[in-house]
Amino acid sequence: MSKNNKTTEPTAPQALTAQFSEQIIDERLTPNPLSQFSMDKDALRLALVTAQYALRATRQQTPPILNKPTGLLVLVNGMEQAGKGTAVKQLRQWVDPRLLKVEATVGDCPLAYQPIWQAHTKALPRHGDVMVYFGNWYADLLYNVMRMATSDNDNANVNANDNVNDNVNDNVNDNKEQSKNLKSKSTKSDNDKALPIAQWQAYLQQQLIKLQAFEQDLAANQTRLLKCWFHVDIETLQARLNDDEADPQFLYQIDWNSKKVIETFNQVATVLLRQQDDWIIIDGDNKSDAADHFCHEVLQAMQTALMSSKKNTVNTSDKSKAKKQAQQALKSAKFEPVKIPKCLKNIDDAEIDKSEYRDALVEKQVRLAQLLRARKGRHIVFAFEGMDAAGKGGAIKRLVAPLDPRDYQIYNISAPMLYELQHPYLWRFWTKLPNEQTDRISRIAIFDRTWYGRVLVERIEGFATDEEWQRAYDEINRFEADLAAAGTIVIKYWLAIDKKEQLKRFEARQETPHKQFKLTDDDWRNRDKWSDYVQSAADMLARTDTEYAPWCVIATNEKRQARLDVLDHAIKQLSAVCGS
Repeated sequence: MSKNNKTTEPTAPQALTAQFSEQIIDERLTPNPLSQFSMDKDALRLALVTAQYALRATRQQTPPILNKPTGLLVLVNGMEQAGKGTAVKQLRQWVDPRLLKVEATVGDCPLAYQPIWQAHTKALPRHGDVMVYFGNWYADLLYNVMRMATSDNDNANVNANDNVNDNVNDNVNDNKEQSKNLKSKSTKSDNDKALPIAQWQAYLQQQLIKLQAFEQDLAANQTRLLKCWFHVDIETLQARLNDDEADPQFLYQIDWNSKKVIETFNQVATVLLRQQDDWIIIDGDNKSDAADHFCHEVLQAMQTALMSSKKNTVNTSDKSKAKKQAQQALKSAKFEPVKIPKCLKNIDDAEIDKSEYRDALVEKQVRLAQLLRARKGRHIVFAFEGMDAAGKGGAIKRLVAPLDPRDYQIYNISAPMLYELQHPYLWRFWTKLPNEQTDRISRIAIFDRTWYGRVLVERIEGFATDEEWQRAYDEINRFEADLAAAGTIVIKYWLAIDKKEQLKRFEARQETPHKQFKLTDDDWRNRDKWSDYVQSAADMLARTDTEYAPWCVIATNEKRQARLDVLDHAIKQLSAVCGS
């Protein structure tokens, strides 16, 4: 057997100067918006692969992370037969194809109880990578809007006088017929009537606002977006649908043979492109020219991402300064700490009788199980935060006791892994949400520690900059608002105990063999920052207690009472949704 038959993951070089001079690197990596007019194809190819390797080289392979590389996500949408596939094929031939990730989805109805973007988050590129994404969340949105804007008769039973392709060649690839077989895909009722234009426009505009906010959060967390919209006129589309070349699978599952459907699609596209001005429109009349235009746009986006990565690079001394900045954060003119509420200072000490507790526990668990069965499949996210040893684990244990273990997932959140740090901050939580796409039957997610770590431990320990953790309040609120708007029930707890009770529990854990694993050196060290954690909790509660995702503060040193209060709040929230 050949010694060279080993397969290893391709790795980008860490020093481009070993291959090119610094002057050449600077020339190729500096963004040039006029590159279309100053570069021939050979120069463009060389600049693309140089930028690709340079961007990949910004990503560290081992912790600790001392820089903030930027990833590039290229969204590809637009008319069918507009040269999208040709353009991406050329790009992949001109760069190192092993380092260019390409994904494609076909538009479908948004999945139940989850935001339209959620199904696509696992495909997001790592920082330092480039990914081209056909379809993406816009294909789902456009498919859904087209279902609203057209009747099934428009989209499936095309009138002969309205058909722009009356003489389709019977020998053309079967994909030519896909746009004529869409009726079985439609789930629309109400006599298959199209909605009034004002209704679908309102829905589209609302979704575009949410998607733009989501994309802005991606950009703020080192994932740059390049959005390319390919367009052709109806005559060119007609000719390409009628030629002998095999067609790709269409992105939007609509009938491209119908003039009426195409006119409606262009109406929808006009609303989209007017509301979002960050789309690059690529004329697909000449596929070769469109491919060149696309490659130039990708080059400029890679160069800009690379400049952003250089800008965000920090050295070790900067890292040490982060902790000092965190200590000064409370005095920052940009951020006003709130007054600590009484519920975080006045901790209840009342005890509860054990037999009374057991009876109440069983009763509440039975009621909770009934409500969870009555929720009709809605997703639920339980989020537990609180001081160390406040009883989160014990509360979760009693919460899930009456449930079928197949119905839920528990996530014990700790410091992020390296691959998680190479994605947007919320990515590791997006990918753990209940998901209709998976074969897993669980639709309940329980988080022991959550996305609020950014405004708690990361703020206090200096793992996040002032800008990052202060921005996170709004990012988290948008995240939870999207979940709630999609029908997910978000239930959040802050468990509070006093410092004396925490010490008592730490000592008990230390003396109990099967609980010693719960106690770490960090737990002891964090006691010295008790007041910082209380202040951070107060700021968090004040800024993220919303109508759609309210906090439940449980402040008691009696762990049994805390467990009952956790169940009571869940019952209250679910009763409001499912009915008593």
